[in-house]
Amino acid sequence: MFKNLNPSALGITGHQSELIELALTYGFRGIDLNARDFTMRVQRRGMEYARRLIDSAKIQIGTFALPFAPEAEDEEFKLGLQKLPAVAESMAAIGCNRCLITVPPAGDKRPYHENFEFHRRRFGEICQALDPHGIRLGIGFQAPEYLRKNHAFQFIHDFDALCLLVSMIAADNVGMLVDVWDLYVGGGNIVALRNISGHQIVAVQVAELAADQAPTEVDANSRLLPNDENGRIDVAAVLRLLHEMGYDGPVTPAPSRGALPSKRRDVIVRRTGEALEAVWRAAGLGVDDRLTVAEEIAAPQPADPVESVESAESAESVESA
Repeated sequence: MFKNLNPSALGITGHQSELIELALTYGFRGIDLNARDFTMRVQRRGMEYARRLIDSAKIQIGTFALPFAPEAEDEEFKLGLQKLPAVAESMAAIGCNRCLITVPPAGDKRPYHENFEFHRRRFGEICQALDPHGIRLGIGFQAPEYLRKNHAFQFIHDFDALCLLVSMIAADNVGMLVDVWDLYVGGGNIVALRNISGHQIVAVQVAELAADQAPTEVDANSRLLPNDENGRIDVAAVLRLLHEMGYDGPVTPAPSRGALPSKRRDVIVRRTGEALEAVWRAAGLGVDDRLTVAEEIAAPQPADPVESVESAESAESVESA
């Protein structure tokens, strides 16, 4: 397993060089990338230019979010599916083989069983497009009750239902995005993870849940740093189990932005890195040495038309799709 940074999950933005420097400075071995922007850069300037910062930093690319919504109307979905191989090829070239998507927990168009079949079929098509490039699709769920209010139909919002959906998709390159916080909010616990294999897990996200907060009271600000002393989740025990299961992918902290009141990017990433390091040590996984940021990463870079996009957008978020 390796420590992974998703800047968008922390509400921070910046040029690719700035985000990579922050990740390396504060102990992260991987970073999530905006796949759409990266593919655009490849198409405009070539792969060698697009990957120069990643190569010089020797940083892993953890995951990327599926760059279109599976729930889109037919024509929009087909267009997204047609563009996906180019994105997958670009990401595979830099060693990223994990694509993520989160299932909506409710909706207004389809009853549960109809929606189940709809997603099973579409996820199968997505896996088929990703498979030639060696990329796995990790599917996650969202457990909070407030996300399901005022919708006509409930959908997948707990771990058992997610496992059933994944098992029904006819593809070898499909698995689960395990968000430990959502697992517990949805009524699950560490025991649920013992019923699957490490290979079935594509990616892991961690955050803490306050011990005195009822699941019905959970809101968008309820995701705490993974080492919060007032939490109910033993994040270290979960990481220890994942290691024993043979999971070897990214572990990404995903607290609410409100858990990090500072507006400074360096403070946000430092505090998040320290929190993950604390549970990492508690799990007995060893201490990662700080990496020295390559001079090329810190130095000013030539102007790139795509960089202006990065200044307004962060690395791709799991929840953006």
